[in-house]
Amino acid sequence: MKNKDKVSVLFVCLGNICRSPTAEAVFRKKVVDAKLNDRFFIDSAGTAGYHIGASPDARAIDKGNLRGYDLTSIRARKVSMDDYLEFDYIIAMDNQNLAYLNAHKANIDSAIIQLMRQPSGATTEKLDVPDPYYGGEQGFDEVLDILEKAAQHLLNDIQLNDLAH
Repeated sequence: MKNKDKVSVLFVCLGNICRSPTAEAVFRKKVVDAKLNDRFFIDSAGTAGYHIGASPDARAIDKGNLRGYDLTSIRARKVSMDDYLEFDYIIAMDNQNLAYLNAHKANIDSAIIQLMRQPSGATTEKLDVPDPYYGGEQGFDEVLDILEKAAQHLLNDIQLNDLAH
């Protein structure tokens, strides 16, 4: 059951060790910096159960630390049916995970399911947050650059739509 006092946001990627825990940490810091931490519940999960219980990728932790984001307490988990009922927003890192989330939601339409990088008008920008897992460290920097911008847009949207009331 959703907590009416808090806006709940779940970030989702494939394995929950790179992009979604990074998005969780970035968004959490933006919420804290905006002094709204008592108004949010934030988590992350993966659509696959490859890494359940594992810490985020060491490269994600290291690159996050360099920018002031703490990923050390995050542990990988798989998306569950309860997540569709418990979260207001379920935010996919890419179209593949968005398709999975939409295909597995059954008849549950209580959560807003969307991409982290929502289309803005006539953009030609790629909407997926690229998976840095098989690449080098520069991929983790690129993901952080993308997520910092997208997390601020998401927070602004939630403040406008959910916290203004």
